[in-house]
Amino acid sequence: MAAVFFHHVVGDLTVGKPEVAELHDTDTLDDAARAIAASPEGAVPVWRPRAAPDDPPSGARFIGMISALDIAAFVAAAGVGDRAMRAVVGEVVQPNPALLREIDPGTRLIDALELMRHGVKRFLVRKSGSWKGITKRFSVLYNGKWLKNMESTSPNAASSSSMPLSPPSGSADKFCCLSREDVLRFLIGCLGALAPIPLTQISSLGAINPQYSFVEASAPAMEAIQKIPQDPCAVAVVETTPDGTRKILGDISTYKLWKCDYVSAAWALANLSAGQFVIGADENGSMPISVFPEPPISPSSPVEEISPGRSPRAKKFSSRSIGFLNNTQASQMSAWRTRSAYHRGRSTPLMCKTTSTLAAVMAQMLSHRATHVWVTDAESEEDGILIGVVGYTEIFNAATRSTCSSPTTS
Repeated sequence: MAAVFFHHVVGDLTVGKPEVAELHDTDTLDDAARAIAASPEGAVPVWRPRAAPDDPPSGARFIGMISALDIAAFVAAAGVGDRAMRAVVGEVVQPNPALLREIDPGTRLIDALELMRHGVKRFLVRKSGSWKGITKRFSVLYNGKWLKNMESTSPNAASSSSMPLSPPSGSADKFCCLSREDVLRFLIGCLGALAPIPLTQISSLGAINPQYSFVEASAPAMEAIQKIPQDPCAVAVVETTPDGTRKILGDISTYKLWKCDYVSAAWALANLSAGQFVIGADENGSMPISVFPEPPISPSSPVEEISPGRSPRAKKFSSRSIGFLNNTQASQMSAWRTRSAYHRGRSTPLMCKTTSTLAAVMAQMLSHRATHVWVTDAESEEDGILIGVVGYTEIFNAATRSTCSSPTTS
């Protein structure tokens, strides 16, 4: 099974990928919202502007990544509604150059996976005119040139295997960005070559991360923002049972806010409890990005009727619109089980069981374009008892577990 990692190179994943469309730190959050809607994982890279219009993309100009959750949290903290969306991206993005790595298309897939296991979320790859998307049997040969093997698989050694190869003379430099989702899509197309790992339970592979972040449903939604880790960028909203176990009701994450109306979501973050937020998040969060040219509706405004020829405007995001009849009812946490069952469906978090196979979890993430899946106890008599979380890092670790110790010439 090691062949799929050692005989394929990153260039195989660039076929059909569009050229990089840069979001600059001088662009507005409105621009970022549109870019995020078209991107995987609910986040996009942020770059410094080019010194010249014809300058190619460069890892040296990369600043960090901005996500849907970053925007919603910023607008919630600013407290100025849609005016906050006119702020520039540079005010929100957290600098982190380690999230992107510029690599050569001839880099072996096993080396690229090792980089992603250490925190890299995007690859900047040259789309050379001579690259046909066909791998040599052994990826040490690329365009007739020998590639230097990595002395170490640590991120610091990446430059030894990602030295740029000279493109054909006269060919324009074209680059694309590869995400972890792109790598996962490639792997799920190679399930036969990865056997028997894909059909193994995630609990047996050690693919469940028990160190997840969570917040009680009765806590303010803004409290969750302070607990959200970098990867996966998600915090579980739970109800703790008398025996100390946690039942998941939903999550607050970049994935859930991927295509939301950020002004309404920000108001909800600032004014609702975490439990109230997750019940209403999907109703509001699944709204298409086409609503953004319309001025966002304020929480105090009535819902406007849709007139012919106009895009629908965002629904009012409040406790009333998500099913709470009054403040007394909203504060009664004993009714959470009833409400979560009533709203089961779009408001239910993406979950799997400890007995789920790795292939099933991979397919689940890709079909929902999610960054993570919450893992629940398969042996519990009650549904939704939270055990841990599976994200990209856990999947890559599990898929390469038996490969990392294999010789590079296998």
